[in-house]
Amino acid sequence: MHYDALIAGAGFAGLYQLLCLRDRLGLKARVFEAGGDLGGTWYWNRYPGARCDSESHAYRYFFSRELAEEWQSTERYPGPAEIRAYLDHVARKFDLRRDIRFNTRVTAAQFDEAEKLWRIETESGETCTATWFVAAVGCLSSANVPAIPGLADFRGRWYHTGQWPHEGVDFAGKRVGQIGTGSTGIQAAPVIAETAAHLTVFQRTANYSVPARNAPLSPEFHRWAREHFEEIRAIAQSTVNGHAFRIEERNVADVSPEECQRIYEAAWEKGGLQFRATFKDLLTDRAANATAAEFLKARIRAIVKDPATADALADIDHPYSAKRPPIDTGYFETFNRPNVALVNLRQDPIERITPEGIRTKSKEHPLDIIVFATGFDALTGPLLKMDIRGRGGRSLREDWKAGPETYLGLQVPGYPNFFTITGPGSPSVLTNMPVAIEQHVEWITDCIAHVRRNGLATVEPAAEAARAWGERVQEAAKATLLYDAKHSWYFGANVEGKPQVFMPYAGGLNRYRRICEGIAARGYEGFVTG
Repeated sequence: MHYDALIAGAGFAGLYQLLCLRDRLGLKARVFEAGGDLGGTWYWNRYPGARCDSESHAYRYFFSRELAEEWQSTERYPGPAEIRAYLDHVARKFDLRRDIRFNTRVTAAQFDEAEKLWRIETESGETCTATWFVAAVGCLSSANVPAIPGLADFRGRWYHTGQWPHEGVDFAGKRVGQIGTGSTGIQAAPVIAETAAHLTVFQRTANYSVPARNAPLSPEFHRWAREHFEEIRAIAQSTVNGHAFRIEERNVADVSPEECQRIYEAAWEKGGLQFRATFKDLLTDRAANATAAEFLKARIRAIVKDPATADALADIDHPYSAKRPPIDTGYFETFNRPNVALVNLRQDPIERITPEGIRTKSKEHPLDIIVFATGFDALTGPLLKMDIRGRGGRSLREDWKAGPETYLGLQVPGYPNFFTITGPGSPSVLTNMPVAIEQHVEWITDCIAHVRRNGLATVEPAAEAARAWGERVQEAAKATLLYDAKHSWYFGANVEGKPQVFMPYAGGLNRYRRICEGIAARGYEGFVTG
Protein backbone atom coordinates (compact mmCIF):
# COMPACT_ATOMS: atom_id res chain seq x y z
CA MET A 1 0.00 0.00 0.00
CA HIS A 2 1.27 3.48 -0.87
CA TYR A 3 0.27 6.64 0.99
CA ASP A 4 1.11 10.24 0.30
CA ALA A 5 1.85 10.58 4.02
CA LEU A 6 2.32 8.10 6.84
CA ILE A 7 2.05 9.49 10.38
CA ALA A 8 3.28 7.51 13.38
CA GLY A 9 1.23 8.26 16.50
CA ALA A 10 -2.38 9.17 17.31
CA GLY A 11 -2.06 11.68 20.11
CA PHE A 12 -2.57 15.45 19.84
CA ALA A 13 0.14 15.67 17.17
CA GLY A 14 -0.89 12.77 14.96
CA LEU A 15 -4.57 13.70 14.91
CA TYR A 16 -3.99 17.30 13.89
CA GLN A 17 -1.35 16.33 11.33
CA LEU A 18 -3.80 13.87 9.76
CA LEU A 19 -6.48 16.56 9.63
CA CYS A 20 -4.15 19.08 7.99
CA LEU A 21 -2.62 16.76 5.39
CA ARG A 22 -5.82 14.95 4.49
CA ASP A 23 -8.41 17.73 4.63
CA ARG A 24 -6.35 20.83 3.85
CA LEU A 25 -3.89 19.43 1.31
CA GLY A 26 -6.02 16.57 0.01
CA LEU A 27 -3.33 13.94 0.59
CA LYS A 28 -3.93 10.25 1.06
CA ALA A 29 -2.73 10.09 4.67
CA ARG A 30 -2.79 7.33 7.24
CA VAL A 31 -1.90 7.15 10.94
CA PHE A 32 -0.28 4.06 12.47
CA GLU A 33 -0.75 3.99 16.24
CA ALA A 34 0.98 1.47 18.54
CA GLY A 35 -1.76 1.67 21.16
CA GLY A 36 -5.26 0.29 21.05
CA ASP A 37 -6.91 3.70 20.88
CA LEU A 38 -6.34 7.45 20.69
CA GLY A 39 -4.50 9.43 23.31
CA GLY A 40 -0.76 9.24 22.80
CA THR A 41 0.88 9.68 26.20
CA TRP A 42 -2.56 9.67 27.83
CA TYR A 43 -3.31 6.22 26.44
CA TRP A 44 -0.33 4.76 28.33
CA ASN A 45 -0.10 7.03 31.40
CA ARG A 46 -3.05 5.99 33.58
CA TYR A 47 -1.17 5.67 36.86
CA PRO A 48 -2.82 6.72 40.15
CA GLY A 49 -3.06 10.51 40.34
CA ALA A 50 -2.16 11.07 36.67
CA ARG A 51 -3.24 14.52 35.61
CA CYS A 52 -2.23 17.22 33.17
CA ASP A 53 -0.23 20.09 34.66
CA SER A 54 -1.47 22.59 32.07
CA GLU A 55 -4.82 24.19 32.79
CA SER A 56 -7.62 22.68 30.75
CA HIS A 57 -8.74 25.89 29.04
CA ALA A 58 -5.26 26.04 27.44
CA TYR A 59 -4.53 22.32 27.09
CA ARG A 60 -6.48 21.90 23.86
CA TYR A 61 -6.49 22.72 20.19
CA PHE A 62 -6.97 26.33 19.18
CA PHE A 63 -7.39 25.86 15.42
CA SER A 64 -11.19 25.71 15.70
CA ARG A 65 -13.37 28.04 17.70
CA GLU A 66 -16.32 25.77 17.00
CA LEU A 67 -14.47 22.92 18.68
CA ALA A 68 -13.85 25.09 21.73
CA GLU A 69 -17.55 25.96 21.88
CA GLU A 70 -18.48 22.28 21.86
CA TRP A 71 -16.11 20.98 24.53
CA GLN A 72 -15.37 22.20 28.03
CA SER A 73 -13.35 20.22 30.57
CA THR A 74 -14.86 19.54 33.97
CA GLU A 75 -11.73 20.32 36.03
CA ARG A 76 -8.94 22.87 36.17
CA TYR A 77 -6.45 20.09 35.39
CA PRO A 78 -7.90 17.26 33.28
CA GLY A 79 -7.07 13.63 33.92
CA PRO A 80 -6.24 10.98 31.30
CA ALA A 81 -9.83 9.77 30.82
CA GLU A 82 -11.12 13.27 30.11
CA ILE A 83 -8.25 14.06 27.73
CA ARG A 84 -8.88 10.84 25.83
CA ALA A 85 -12.58 11.69 25.67
CA TYR A 86 -11.68 15.11 24.26
CA LEU A 87 -9.46 13.59 21.57
CA ASP A 88 -12.21 11.09 20.74
CA HIS A 89 -14.60 14.03 20.30
CA VAL A 90 -12.10 15.69 17.95
CA ALA A 91 -11.62 12.47 15.97
CA ARG A 92 -15.36 11.96 15.59
CA LYS A 93 -16.05 15.58 14.68
CA PHE A 94 -13.49 15.49 11.86
CA ASP A 95 -14.01 11.83 10.93
CA LEU A 96 -10.39 10.93 11.64
CA ARG A 97 -10.75 7.37 12.88
CA ARG A 98 -11.31 5.97 9.39
CA ASP A 99 -7.68 6.80 8.57
CA ILE A 100 -6.10 5.49 11.79
CA ARG A 101 -4.84 1.95 12.31
CA PHE A 102 -4.50 1.02 15.97
CA ASN A 103 -2.27 -1.69 17.44
CA THR A 104 0.16 -0.96 14.61
CA ARG A 105 3.66 -0.03 15.76
CA VAL A 106 6.15 1.37 13.25
CA THR A 107 9.46 -0.42 13.80
CA ALA A 108 11.52 0.60 10.76
CA ALA A 109 11.59 3.16 7.97
CA GLN A 110 14.08 3.30 5.09
CA PHE A 111 14.33 6.13 2.55
CA ASP A 112 14.47 4.82 -1.02
CA GLU A 113 16.61 7.33 -2.91
CA ALA A 114 15.74 6.00 -6.37
CA GLU A 115 11.99 6.15 -5.80
CA LYS A 116 12.12 9.15 -3.44
CA LEU A 117 9.82 7.56 -0.90
CA TRP A 118 9.87 5.90 2.52
CA ARG A 119 9.56 2.13 2.96
CA ILE A 120 7.94 1.59 6.33
CA GLU A 121 7.65 -1.63 8.33
CA THR A 122 5.41 -2.45 11.30
CA GLU A 123 5.91 -4.79 14.23
CA SER A 124 3.72 -7.39 12.57
CA GLY A 125 5.95 -7.41 9.47
CA GLU A 126 3.61 -5.44 7.22
CA THR A 127 5.16 -2.91 4.87
CA CYS A 128 3.94 0.18 3.06
CA THR A 129 5.44 3.14 1.26
CA ALA A 130 4.90 6.87 1.72
CA THR A 131 6.21 10.05 0.14
CA TRP A 132 6.14 11.84 3.50
CA PHE A 133 6.90 10.26 6.86
CA VAL A 134 5.91 12.21 9.98
CA ALA A 135 6.89 11.08 13.48
CA ALA A 136 4.18 12.16 15.91
CA VAL A 137 5.43 9.70 18.53
CA GLY A 138 5.63 12.19 21.41
CA CYS A 139 8.50 13.35 23.57
CA LEU A 140 7.62 11.33 26.68
CA SER A 141 6.50 7.95 25.41
CA SER A 142 9.55 5.69 25.85
CA ALA A 143 9.47 4.39 29.43
CA ASN A 144 12.76 4.34 31.32
CA VAL A 145 13.21 1.43 33.73
CA PRO A 146 16.57 1.82 35.50
CA ALA A 147 18.91 -1.16 35.34
CA ILE A 148 18.82 -2.06 39.04
CA PRO A 149 20.34 -5.51 39.67
CA GLY A 150 17.90 -8.22 40.71
CA LEU A 151 14.67 -6.95 39.17
CA ALA A 152 14.11 -10.27 37.39
CA ASP A 153 14.28 -12.05 40.77
CA PHE A 154 11.55 -9.98 42.43
CA ARG A 155 8.63 -12.23 43.44
CA GLY A 156 6.11 -9.43 43.64
CA ARG A 157 4.66 -7.32 40.82
CA TRP A 158 6.31 -4.26 39.33
CA TYR A 159 4.97 -1.51 37.08
CA HIS A 160 6.24 1.57 35.27
CA THR A 161 3.92 4.57 35.43
CA GLY A 162 4.30 5.13 31.68
CA GLN A 163 3.06 1.62 30.89
CA TRP A 164 0.26 1.37 33.40
CA PRO A 165 -2.23 -1.55 33.16
CA HIS A 166 -5.51 -0.26 31.82
CA GLU A 167 -7.42 -2.36 34.34
CA GLY A 168 -5.59 -0.56 37.16
CA VAL A 169 -3.61 -1.93 40.10
CA ASP A 170 -5.10 -2.84 43.49
CA PHE A 171 -2.81 -1.59 46.27
CA ALA A 172 -5.13 -2.54 49.13
CA GLY A 173 -3.22 -4.30 51.89
CA LYS A 174 0.01 -4.21 49.87
CA ARG A 175 3.48 -3.02 50.80
CA VAL A 176 4.44 -0.69 47.97
CA GLY A 177 7.79 0.79 47.04
CA GLN A 178 7.84 3.78 44.70
CA ILE A 179 11.12 4.78 43.04
CA GLY A 180 11.17 8.34 41.72
CA THR A 181 9.91 11.72 42.87
CA GLY A 182 9.61 13.74 39.67
CA SER A 183 6.28 15.04 38.40
CA THR A 184 4.84 11.54 38.03
CA GLY A 185 5.96 10.27 41.43
CA ILE A 186 4.68 13.41 43.11
CA GLN A 187 1.26 12.80 41.55
CA ALA A 188 1.19 9.07 42.28
CA ALA A 189 2.38 8.84 45.89
CA PRO A 190 -0.63 10.52 47.60
CA VAL A 191 -3.11 8.29 45.75
CA ILE A 192 -1.16 5.06 46.32
CA ALA A 193 -0.85 5.90 50.02
CA GLU A 194 -4.64 6.12 50.40
CA THR A 195 -5.12 2.35 49.97
CA ALA A 196 -1.71 0.72 50.40
CA ALA A 197 -0.90 -0.95 53.71
CA HIS A 198 2.43 0.85 53.52
CA LEU A 199 4.20 3.03 50.96
CA THR A 200 7.95 3.53 50.92
CA VAL A 201 9.07 6.36 48.64
CA PHE A 202 12.64 5.95 47.42
CA GLN A 203 13.81 9.49 46.66
CA ARG A 204 16.69 9.81 44.24
CA THR A 205 16.45 13.60 43.86
CA ALA A 206 14.49 15.92 46.12
CA ASN A 207 12.11 18.18 44.22
CA TYR A 208 10.15 21.38 44.53
CA SER A 209 6.40 21.27 44.11
CA VAL A 210 3.58 23.79 44.23
CA PRO A 211 -0.04 22.86 45.05
CA ALA A 212 -2.15 22.37 41.92
CA ARG A 213 -5.36 23.55 43.61
CA ASN A 214 -7.31 21.38 41.25
CA ALA A 215 -11.08 21.90 41.39
CA PRO A 216 -14.22 21.48 39.28
CA LEU A 217 -14.81 24.30 36.79
CA SER A 218 -17.93 26.38 37.26
CA PRO A 219 -20.47 27.33 34.59
CA GLU A 220 -19.23 30.89 35.00
CA PHE A 221 -15.68 29.86 34.13
CA HIS A 222 -16.89 27.92 31.10
CA ARG A 223 -18.80 30.98 29.94
CA TRP A 224 -15.73 33.18 30.45
CA ALA A 225 -13.52 30.73 28.50
CA ARG A 226 -15.95 30.66 25.56
CA GLU A 227 -16.31 34.44 25.49
CA HIS A 228 -12.54 35.00 25.71
CA PHE A 229 -11.44 32.26 23.31
CA GLU A 230 -9.58 34.64 20.98
CA GLU A 231 -7.80 36.32 23.88
CA ILE A 232 -6.79 32.99 25.45
CA ARG A 233 -5.49 31.75 22.09
CA ALA A 234 -3.55 34.96 21.48
CA ILE A 235 -1.87 34.76 24.88
CA ALA A 236 -1.00 31.05 24.55
CA GLN A 237 0.47 31.56 21.08
CA SER A 238 2.57 34.57 22.08
CA THR A 239 4.08 33.49 25.39
CA VAL A 240 7.41 31.85 26.13
CA ASN A 241 5.87 28.57 27.25
CA GLY A 242 2.55 28.35 25.41
CA HIS A 243 0.42 28.70 28.52
CA ALA A 244 -2.53 31.06 28.75
CA PHE A 245 -0.83 33.38 31.22
CA ARG A 246 1.94 35.92 30.85
CA ILE A 247 5.09 36.12 32.94
CA GLU A 248 5.11 39.25 35.06
CA GLU A 249 7.25 42.13 33.75
CA ARG A 250 9.18 42.58 36.97
CA ASN A 251 12.39 41.33 38.53
CA VAL A 252 12.76 40.15 42.11
CA ALA A 253 15.04 43.12 42.85
CA ASP A 254 12.24 45.49 41.82
CA VAL A 255 10.27 44.74 45.01
CA SER A 256 11.08 44.66 48.71
CA PRO A 257 11.72 41.32 50.44
CA GLU A 258 8.36 41.68 52.18
CA GLU A 259 6.53 42.29 48.90
CA CYS A 260 8.39 39.38 47.31
CA GLN A 261 7.13 37.05 50.04
CA ARG A 262 3.59 38.40 49.65
CA ILE A 263 3.72 37.68 45.91
CA TYR A 264 4.94 34.13 46.52
CA GLU A 265 2.25 33.58 49.15
CA ALA A 266 -0.46 34.65 46.70
CA ALA A 267 0.97 32.43 43.95
CA TRP A 268 1.16 29.46 46.35
CA GLU A 269 -2.49 29.93 47.28
CA LYS A 270 -3.51 30.25 43.62
CA GLY A 271 -1.53 27.12 42.77
CA GLY A 272 -0.24 25.66 39.55
CA LEU A 273 2.55 26.56 37.16
CA GLN A 274 1.81 30.27 37.39
CA PHE A 275 4.09 30.30 40.44
CA ARG A 276 7.03 30.44 38.04
CA ALA A 277 5.47 33.46 36.30
CA THR A 278 5.70 35.69 39.38
CA PHE A 279 8.98 37.30 38.24
CA LYS A 280 10.60 37.39 34.82
CA ASP A 281 14.14 36.72 36.07
CA LEU A 282 13.53 33.49 38.02
CA LEU A 283 15.19 31.40 35.31
CA THR A 284 17.99 33.81 34.44
CA ASP A 285 19.23 35.21 37.77
CA ARG A 286 20.56 32.91 40.51
CA ALA A 287 19.89 35.35 43.32
CA ALA A 288 16.34 35.91 42.15
CA ASN A 289 15.76 32.18 41.83
CA ALA A 290 17.09 31.60 45.33
CA THR A 291 14.22 33.65 46.79
CA ALA A 292 11.67 31.31 45.19
CA ALA A 293 13.69 28.22 46.11
CA GLU A 294 13.95 29.21 49.77
CA PHE A 295 10.24 30.07 49.94
CA LEU A 296 9.33 26.61 48.62
CA LYS A 297 11.79 24.79 50.87
CA ALA A 298 10.35 26.64 53.87
CA ARG A 299 6.89 25.48 52.83
CA ILE A 300 8.06 21.87 52.76
CA ARG A 301 9.47 22.18 56.27
CA ALA A 302 6.26 23.79 57.49
CA ILE A 303 4.07 21.01 56.05
CA VAL A 304 6.09 17.88 56.91
CA LYS A 305 6.00 17.19 60.64
CA ASP A 306 9.03 14.92 61.00
CA PRO A 307 12.12 17.17 60.86
CA ALA A 308 14.41 14.54 59.35
CA THR A 309 11.91 13.73 56.60
CA ALA A 310 11.31 17.42 55.96
CA ASP A 311 15.06 18.04 55.68
CA ALA A 312 15.43 15.21 53.17
CA LEU A 313 12.51 16.47 51.07
CA ALA A 314 13.87 20.02 51.14
CA ASP A 315 17.46 19.03 50.34
CA ILE A 316 17.06 20.21 46.74
CA ASP A 317 20.23 20.65 44.72
CA HIS A 318 19.01 22.61 41.69
CA PRO A 319 17.40 26.00 41.07
CA TYR A 320 13.62 26.17 41.10
CA SER A 321 12.18 25.28 37.66
CA ALA A 322 15.61 24.27 36.28
CA LYS A 323 14.09 20.81 36.09
CA ARG A 324 10.45 20.18 35.19
CA PRO A 325 8.51 21.99 37.97
CA PRO A 326 5.87 19.64 39.44
CA ILE A 327 2.51 20.63 40.85
CA ASP A 328 0.75 18.36 43.32
CA THR A 329 -2.28 17.47 45.37
CA GLY A 330 -1.18 16.66 48.90
CA TYR A 331 2.28 15.34 48.11
CA PHE A 332 4.21 16.68 51.07
CA GLU A 333 1.23 16.08 53.39
CA THR A 334 1.46 12.40 52.41
CA PHE A 335 4.62 12.04 54.48
CA ASN A 336 2.65 12.84 57.61
CA ARG A 337 0.67 9.62 57.19
CA PRO A 338 1.66 6.74 59.50
CA ASN A 339 1.79 4.31 56.55
CA VAL A 340 4.31 6.32 54.51
CA ALA A 341 8.10 6.40 54.80
CA LEU A 342 10.81 8.18 52.84
CA VAL A 343 14.18 6.65 51.97
CA ASN A 344 16.79 9.21 50.95
CA LEU A 345 18.86 7.33 48.38
CA ARG A 346 21.67 9.85 48.58
CA GLN A 347 22.33 8.69 52.11
CA ASP A 348 21.11 5.12 51.76
CA PRO A 349 21.46 4.01 48.12
CA ILE A 350 19.77 0.99 46.56
CA GLU A 351 22.14 -1.97 46.27
CA ARG A 352 19.79 -4.34 44.49
CA ILE A 353 16.26 -5.64 44.16
CA THR A 354 15.81 -8.93 45.97
CA PRO A 355 13.10 -11.59 45.65
CA GLU A 356 11.38 -10.00 48.67
CA GLY A 357 11.83 -6.28 48.01
CA ILE A 358 14.52 -3.61 47.76
CA ARG A 359 17.78 -3.72 49.65
CA THR A 360 19.48 -0.42 50.38
CA LYS A 361 22.87 -0.01 52.00
CA SER A 362 21.36 -0.02 55.50
CA LYS A 363 18.46 -2.50 55.31
CA GLU A 364 16.04 -4.55 53.23
CA HIS A 365 12.56 -3.17 52.57
CA PRO A 366 10.00 -5.99 52.12
CA LEU A 367 7.61 -5.15 49.28
CA ASP A 368 4.71 -6.68 47.38
CA ILE A 369 4.68 -4.11 44.56
CA ILE A 370 7.35 -1.84 43.06
CA VAL A 371 6.28 1.25 41.12
CA PHE A 372 8.88 2.82 38.85
CA ALA A 373 8.10 6.53 38.53
CA THR A 374 11.41 6.94 36.75
CA GLY A 375 10.33 8.90 33.70
CA PHE A 376 11.22 8.45 30.08
CA ASP A 377 13.98 8.28 27.54
CA ALA A 378 12.77 11.71 26.55
CA LEU A 379 12.68 13.37 23.13
CA THR A 380 15.07 11.01 21.34
CA GLY A 381 13.94 7.68 22.81
CA PRO A 382 10.61 7.41 20.95
CA LEU A 383 12.33 8.19 17.64
CA LEU A 384 15.25 5.83 18.17
CA LYS A 385 12.92 2.97 19.03
CA MET A 386 12.27 2.90 15.30
CA ASP A 387 15.09 1.85 12.98
CA ILE A 388 15.08 4.95 10.78
CA ARG A 389 17.51 5.00 7.86
CA GLY A 390 18.08 7.86 5.45
CA ARG A 391 20.23 8.45 2.40
CA GLY A 392 22.76 5.71 1.72
CA GLY A 393 21.30 3.60 4.52
CA ARG A 394 22.61 5.96 7.20
CA SER A 395 21.12 5.21 10.61
CA LEU A 396 19.50 7.76 12.90
CA ARG A 397 20.76 5.78 15.88
CA GLU A 398 24.32 6.10 14.61
CA ASP A 399 23.94 9.73 13.56
CA TRP A 400 22.66 10.64 17.04
CA LYS A 401 25.22 8.70 19.06
CA ALA A 402 26.74 11.96 20.31
CA GLY A 403 23.34 13.63 20.71
CA PRO A 404 20.49 14.66 18.43
CA GLU A 405 21.10 16.95 15.49
CA THR A 406 18.06 18.57 13.88
CA TYR A 407 17.07 21.76 12.18
CA LEU A 408 14.40 23.48 14.32
CA GLY A 409 13.50 20.10 15.81
CA LEU A 410 11.56 19.53 12.59
CA GLN A 411 13.89 17.67 10.24
CA VAL A 412 17.22 15.83 10.21
CA PRO A 413 19.87 16.26 7.47
CA GLY A 414 20.15 13.16 5.33
CA TYR A 415 16.55 12.09 5.94
CA PRO A 416 14.46 13.68 3.18
CA ASN A 417 10.71 14.16 3.67
CA PHE A 418 10.94 12.99 7.28
CA PHE A 419 9.46 15.35 9.87
CA THR A 420 9.51 15.21 13.68
CA ILE A 421 6.74 16.95 15.60
CA THR A 422 8.15 18.60 18.76
CA GLY A 423 11.44 16.82 18.21
CA PRO A 424 14.74 17.56 19.98
CA GLY A 425 15.83 21.09 19.18
CA SER A 426 12.31 22.50 19.42
CA PRO A 427 10.68 24.06 22.54
CA SER A 428 8.62 20.85 23.03
CA VAL A 429 8.70 19.79 26.70
CA LEU A 430 9.36 23.34 27.93
CA THR A 431 5.88 24.32 26.72
CA ASN A 432 2.18 23.61 26.97
CA MET A 433 2.38 20.85 24.38
CA PRO A 434 -0.82 21.28 22.31
CA VAL A 435 0.16 24.86 21.46
CA ALA A 436 3.65 23.80 20.35
CA ILE A 437 2.14 20.89 18.43
CA GLU A 438 -0.24 23.12 16.50
CA GLN A 439 2.61 25.40 15.47
CA HIS A 440 4.70 22.43 14.30
CA VAL A 441 1.90 20.71 12.42
CA GLU A 442 0.90 23.89 10.59
CA TRP A 443 4.52 24.62 9.65
CA ILE A 444 5.04 21.06 8.37
CA THR A 445 1.80 21.27 6.38
CA ASP A 446 2.87 24.56 4.79
CA CYS A 447 6.31 23.14 3.98
CA ILE A 448 4.84 20.09 2.24
CA ALA A 449 2.44 22.35 0.34
CA HIS A 450 5.40 24.51 -0.76
CA VAL A 451 7.33 21.50 -2.05
CA ARG A 452 4.32 20.16 -3.98
CA ARG A 453 3.32 23.57 -5.33
CA ASN A 454 6.78 24.07 -6.79
CA GLY A 455 6.94 20.66 -8.44
CA LEU A 456 9.68 19.43 -6.10
CA ALA A 457 10.10 15.92 -4.72
CA THR A 458 12.09 16.22 -1.49
CA VAL A 459 13.05 18.59 1.31
CA GLU A 460 15.66 18.19 4.05
CA PRO A 461 17.95 20.49 6.04
CA ALA A 462 21.44 21.39 4.97
CA ALA A 463 23.96 19.84 7.36
CA GLU A 464 25.42 23.25 8.19
CA ALA A 465 22.00 24.65 9.03
CA ALA A 466 21.40 21.80 11.48
CA ARG A 467 24.83 22.26 13.10
CA ALA A 468 24.24 25.99 13.50
CA TRP A 469 20.80 25.38 14.99
CA GLY A 470 22.27 22.86 17.44
CA GLU A 471 24.72 25.50 18.63
CA ARG A 472 21.87 27.96 19.01
CA VAL A 473 19.92 25.45 21.13
CA GLN A 474 22.88 25.09 23.49
CA GLU A 475 23.39 28.86 23.67
CA ALA A 476 19.74 29.40 24.55
CA ALA A 477 19.97 26.87 27.39
CA LYS A 478 23.20 28.39 28.71
CA ALA A 479 21.47 31.76 28.98
CA THR A 480 19.16 30.24 31.61
CA LEU A 481 19.45 28.32 34.86
CA LEU A 482 18.16 25.25 33.04
CA TYR A 483 21.77 24.56 32.14
CA ASP A 484 22.70 24.34 35.84
CA ALA A 485 20.69 21.13 36.39
CA LYS A 486 23.00 18.75 34.57
CA HIS A 487 21.24 15.72 36.10
CA SER A 488 17.95 16.69 34.44
CA TRP A 489 16.21 14.55 31.84
CA TYR A 490 16.37 17.64 29.61
CA PHE A 491 20.02 16.51 29.23
CA GLY A 492 19.12 12.82 29.08
CA ALA A 493 20.85 12.31 32.44
CA ASN A 494 18.18 9.88 33.68
CA VAL A 495 19.06 7.25 31.04
CA GLU A 496 22.27 5.30 31.50
CA GLY A 497 24.63 5.72 28.55
CA LYS A 498 22.65 8.50 26.89
CA PRO A 499 24.75 11.41 25.55
CA GLN A 500 24.53 14.45 27.82
CA VAL A 501 23.24 17.20 25.55
CA PHE A 502 20.56 19.76 26.41
CA MET A 503 17.79 18.77 24.03
CA PRO A 504 14.87 21.27 23.96
CA TYR A 505 15.12 24.83 22.66
CA ALA A 506 14.94 27.17 25.66
CA GLY A 507 14.61 30.45 23.77
CA GLY A 508 10.84 30.47 24.10
CA LEU A 509 7.97 29.26 21.95
CA ASN A 510 7.13 32.81 20.89
CA ARG A 511 10.66 33.46 19.60
CA TYR A 512 10.80 30.01 18.02
CA ARG A 513 7.55 30.69 16.19
CA ARG A 514 9.00 33.88 14.71
CA ILE A 515 12.18 32.05 13.67
CA CYS A 516 10.18 29.36 11.86
CA GLU A 517 7.99 31.95 10.14
CA GLY A 518 11.05 33.89 8.98
CA ILE A 519 12.74 30.79 7.58
CA ALA A 520 9.62 29.90 5.60
CA ALA A 521 9.21 33.48 4.37
CA ARG A 522 12.77 33.43 3.04
CA GLY A 523 12.05 30.43 0.84
CA TYR A 524 12.76 27.80 3.50
CA GLU A 525 16.22 29.05 4.29
CA GLY A 526 18.55 26.29 5.42
CA PHE A 527 16.57 23.57 3.66
CA VAL A 528 17.60 21.76 0.49
CA THR A 529 14.94 20.73 -2.02
CA GLY A 530 15.18 18.35 -4.92
